[in-house]
Amino acid sequence: MKILVVEDERRMADLLRQGLSEEGHSVSVAPDGPSGLAMAQQGPYDVIVMDVMLPGMDGFAVSRRLRAAQNHTPILLLTARDSAKDIVQGLDQGADDYLTKPFSFEVLFARVRALGRRSASAGPAALQAGDLTLNPSTREVKRGRRQIHLTRTEFAMLELMLRHVGHVLPRAMLIERIWGPGTEIESNTLDAFIRLLRTKVETGGESKLIRTVWGVGYSLKPEDS
Repeated sequence: MKILVVEDERRMADLLRQGLSEEGHSVSVAPDGPSGLAMAQQGPYDVIVMDVMLPGMDGFAVSRRLRAAQNHTPILLLTARDSAKDIVQGLDQGADDYLTKPFSFEVLFARVRALGRRSASAGPAALQAGDLTLNPSTREVKRGRRQIHLTRTEFAMLELMLRHVGHVLPRAMLIERIWGPGTEIESNTLDAFIRLLRTKVETGGESKLIRTVWGVGYSLKPEDS
């Protein structure tokens, strides 16, 4: 895969370049936010691995600018800030995954592989639950007539739930299917994605669709089913 690393700390940038190159990837490195944004826009890249704290423009701002420009390259954010608020902020700006420092390079490589192989389903039929529809081919999501814009990870999560409407999906299954087998993620990352997904598909007075099954996982079920 072709990977862009955006990291201002020279030693970490060199380690990421070396490690990802040894994994067989083609790696480019940008030393700050503005140059990272410019290189990402020139692309194309399969995955962007980006530090949050960058000179010139932080990783949150770069993610936001890329998504606003309809650049949907998967983004993995790296940071030492591991609070739920920071994770939610990063995901809400358009990042697809979030890895806190210090991290295992084996976990990093697994996350990169998972992001790289994630793609839209080829099935032509739209999925529906109540007034929520998702088209895997066009990647269009609507609640009634309202258009919903999702990140790659949010889309994959909602698609999985819509393929199992009414069924409880265990947390372990969701993590494995969304991030890949054997992937280790922070315990609150899945919950952060669910919260973000809810804010997008259940706005205003719209009925509740995504339900928490405490101690088990999550389920998507319209109120009238």
